[in-house]
Amino acid sequence: MLPAGWLHAASLAWPGHGAALWWLQLLSLALLCKALLTAPRRRDGALLGWLFGTSWLAGTFWWLFTSMHTYGGLAAPLAAAGVLALALFLALYYAAVCALFKHFSFTHRAVNALVFAACWLLAELARGVLWTGFPWGASGYAHISGLLFPLARWVGVYGIGAAAAGLAMLLAQVRRSDLRDPKIWAMCGYGAMLLFGLHAQRQLTLNNYRHEQPPLSVALLQGNIPQDEKFQAGTGIPLALQWYSRQLYASQADLTLAPETAIPLLPQQLSPGYLDGLRSWFSTWGDHRAALVGMPLGNAAQGYTNSVIGWSPAEPSAYRYDKHHLVPFGEFIPPLFQWFVRMMDIPLGEFSQGALVQPSLHWAGERIAPTICYEDLFTEELAARFAQEAQAPTIFANLSNIAWFGDSVAIDQHLHISQMRALEFERPFLRATNTGATAIIDHRGNVVQQLPSAQRAVLTGEVTGHQQRTPYARWMAVTGLWPLAAWALVVLGLALWQHRRDKLRCATS
Repeated sequence: MLPAGWLHAASLAWPGHGAALWWLQLLSLALLCKALLTAPRRRDGALLGWLFGTSWLAGTFWWLFTSMHTYGGLAAPLAAAGVLALALFLALYYAAVCALFKHFSFTHRAVNALVFAACWLLAELARGVLWTGFPWGASGYAHISGLLFPLARWVGVYGIGAAAAGLAMLLAQVRRSDLRDPKIWAMCGYGAMLLFGLHAQRQLTLNNYRHEQPPLSVALLQGNIPQDEKFQAGTGIPLALQWYSRQLYASQADLTLAPETAIPLLPQQLSPGYLDGLRSWFSTWGDHRAALVGMPLGNAAQGYTNSVIGWSPAEPSAYRYDKHHLVPFGEFIPPLFQWFVRMMDIPLGEFSQGALVQPSLHWAGERIAPTICYEDLFTEELAARFAQEAQAPTIFANLSNIAWFGDSVAIDQHLHISQMRALEFERPFLRATNTGATAIIDHRGNVVQQLPSAQRAVLTGEVTGHQQRTPYARWMAVTGLWPLAAWALVVLGLALWQHRRDKLRCATS
């Protein structure tokens, strides 16, 4: 199961190429399903799920080692142990649902697929929500293109993951005789027609949509400040202050974005006039231009926030967004883990949380909603911004600093996360990052422009906002993830009822 888990990790972003490989994800999951079907006992199923989950997750976020060891100063054995311990813990969800699947042991292939899809969905939801949630590398992210991506506007990344799990279970049960069975071919045809119909309906909706506002010119700044210098007074800080201010003043775009903590100092630590000069430039002298810039705010008495500030003629006083979903150990310290954080050298390790729903920046007829770092990973939290159609974002702007993880596959994985959000909500995503991936993603989920990683550069282009809410945005804004969890529980409840009924029939016959 370890090789199958590694293949699953590779399907999310193939190392060195960055592509998400949906067919490889189905293959790896089908290998797990095949092993589950032949496993004799529930504890064997649990072990298979745990091994698969551990190798998949460790192979997905191995780059956490870089942040803890290279930049956090944690000893290499402890950093490696930390990554493995996290993977082992999160893999317990998959161990539990694989054992649950083995509990039923249905002979009907379609029922098996449905039950496994429900089990897999529960594990993915649990990983995404419990203990602040860490759904990085969920199965659905392998499907930003290919077979199942039309489902995104209806059921999102978790629904796609469940569909992939069910399809993988069907593949695992294929027999040679099926190649001569017309019923099997008919079922495949119906499935293909359904996916084609969803894709055609999506294309028709997007092609018929007309946005009222003209395209917005944008400039996305990628400073490429090395992480080990970023907060150093003699190197990274003066470089960042000088380079970003120069690019902000020189930008000719309607909207300019600078990444998370582009300004690496608190306002009170800056030289007099630094922020006032930028505010004055964009509010008065900036020729009707706007900017969003990442920087920390606050003080020791009131607490600190990881924030985005914005300036425009429409915002005489600075616009502000405070990060809502904070990173454990990086931005807040979980209870009983202060000892672990003290072993690492991470600046400003304790932030205050912003509100779940905060106003967008209203500019040039668009509503631009910032997200910081991995906030765009939490689809249910972004969906909450769509509760009121008149205030729903027309453009998302993600400001990140992935330099903590080096020039690793984390850059490609995060890009795919933003692409999935674009598919779910049919909103363009602007990504301004320190080292990559700085990119423009359209409302169809396509990367239309991207800077090379680990280079200091400015990406200029255009983006067109989007107003219509997808079915996914509509129901998620009201209910969150509960309908997905309810569907899985109903399926498993019916399966349990049928399982007990079959056992009773066997006992009385």
